Amino acid sequence: MAATTAIKEIFEALPHIKKVGAKHLWFDFDEEADVLYISLERPQRATDTDILENGVFLRLRGKKVVGLTITGISKKFRK
Repeated sequence: MAATTAIKEIFEALPHIKKVGAKHLWFDFDEEADVLYISLERPQRATDTDILENGVFLRLRGKKVVGLTITGISKKFRK
């Protein structure tokens, strides 16, 4: 049952992920720090970071988004 729910949630996210326009996405989860790293390019070579609300950091190279860092990820998606 949990796998079915996870698959459903992934499919619901797909239209949003497609809008990003990246050919590849990399996800890295640091369980100890409770941080999810999402890279739109590897290596990111980010030159700047915009701090958004709720512990979300937008990683930039110039004006191009190359990644996201989301802190406290398990708390944000706890049901």
